[in-house]
Amino acid sequence: MTDMHPDQAVAYQASGAVSAQPVPRAKPVIPGTRDDGTLIEDPGKRAPLVLGDRSFNDVTNIVCDYAEAPIPKIWLTAFTIASTIAALGTGMILYLLITGVGVWGLNNQVDWAWDITNFVFWIGIGHAGTLISAILCLLKQNWRTAVNRAAEAMTIFAVVCAGIFPGIHVGRVWFAWFLAPVPNSNGIWPNFRSPLLWDVFAVSTYATVSLLFWYMGMIPDMATLRDRAALRRHKGVSRMFAIPMPIGDGLAVPFAPRPDTIRMFIYGALSLGWRFSSRHWHRYEKAYLMLAGISTPLVLSVHSIVSFDFATSIIPGWHTTIFPPYFVAGAVFGGFAMVLLLMIPLRVVLPNFSDLLTKRHLENMAKIILLTGTMVGFAYSMEFFIAWYGGNEYEFSAFANNRVNPAKAPYWWAYWTMITCNVLFPQLFWFRKLRQNPLVIWIVALAVTIGMWFERFVIIVTSIHRAFLPGEWHMFFPTWVDILTFVGSCGIFMTLFLLFLKFLPVFALSELKIVMPQSHTDDHH
Repeated sequence: MTDMHPDQAVAYQASGAVSAQPVPRAKPVIPGTRDDGTLIEDPGKRAPLVLGDRSFNDVTNIVCDYAEAPIPKIWLTAFTIASTIAALGTGMILYLLITGVGVWGLNNQVDWAWDITNFVFWIGIGHAGTLISAILCLLKQNWRTAVNRAAEAMTIFAVVCAGIFPGIHVGRVWFAWFLAPVPNSNGIWPNFRSPLLWDVFAVSTYATVSLLFWYMGMIPDMATLRDRAALRRHKGVSRMFAIPMPIGDGLAVPFAPRPDTIRMFIYGALSLGWRFSSRHWHRYEKAYLMLAGISTPLVLSVHSIVSFDFATSIIPGWHTTIFPPYFVAGAVFGGFAMVLLLMIPLRVVLPNFSDLLTKRHLENMAKIILLTGTMVGFAYSMEFFIAWYGGNEYEFSAFANNRVNPAKAPYWWAYWTMITCNVLFPQLFWFRKLRQNPLVIWIVALAVTIGMWFERFVIIVTSIHRAFLPGEWHMFFPTWVDILTFVGSCGIFMTLFLLFLKFLPVFALSELKIVMPQSHTDDHH
């Protein structure tokens, strides 16, 4: 066991295959860096993207062992909580379908409220994931290796959550097939001039391309998991679902190759016959780059189309041309925050992940949050300037009296929560020590995520709860069904993400190995 890597030894011990103790390995001191990968005040040097003097085999073991090892208690606890919340949300949706949308806090004036707020929030998070991965891929940013897989997975799960709310908003989801452009007995055809229908086609197209982009990147890693399962099956060693059985006076864990047979079959089917040949790698790189090129303009156009739902109206607070770039910048802003919110705890909970997700990655993402947060703050100010410069009394009142002024705006607390979270909190990243502190970064990411939800609430509710005539003014108050439905969507998102975290590789192995010193890659990207 002295020749076995510590991570591999731990995994084998947990599976009951062997009795081993991890062999500690001293991490070498890398010149110009601390032991956590952060730079010592030397702008001319960059910290490495993979720490700990890891070999290629070490990286493979670190990433794959967590997908292959028995289910840990902390994951099972988190999954139980998330799935319970998801089940609660599903129950609320069923209750809504049986009872009707009247159980929401909607009224004649505020007919877009909590549900559409949640839709736009999740669609923003979803559009950001693939945008982050695709743009960084096209720009050849090597530090994307630690976040691209999680960002792409986050996209798929967020789009799933987003798709829930428009369906239940219309009330009768069993008539959703009317949206399809096919002849029907009722002679009803979709209104192709409606931006709402553009959303249907744009979001469905984006979800398809994002799924392909995510799946394409995992094919080589699926083949790696397949081959590792086949090797363990050949050796008669099981690393999952080992059941203690009474032997003599005690309990023992016998070898059971069947789980690895199942794994070999599943990962083999998902890997599509990948054999690590040069021909496969050549076609993979071309296809992956092509999907990245398709995803980037598609994401930009999709989130712009979502903003058209508001900008094409004449409602004060919505009728503005700044919405398309404003929504795209906000998507990147909130997307990076969500990635950090999900990935930073993994550095604490899962050992050795901090060697792959270093403080250099966190600092780079903090800088992007600072940049996009500044852009979002500029958009907030431009809304006021355009309303004032245009001389439209109703437009200016929508911002001054419906949002900002605590004496006149009933939802002022939502607006100032948005400003505090999205504009003020990211300013902490001007300080180097703060943007290299994982706890501070996580707190700011949490604040930004909350702020982005409040931004959607402010845009939608505060713009329509007061119409042109005071007699049409109505307040919106969410009901317990509103609240639990959104909480349930968060549970669905976390359930899916935890399943991805446990059974699929969180990092792209081939891309991690490219940025390692052993590959002799120029570290200027």
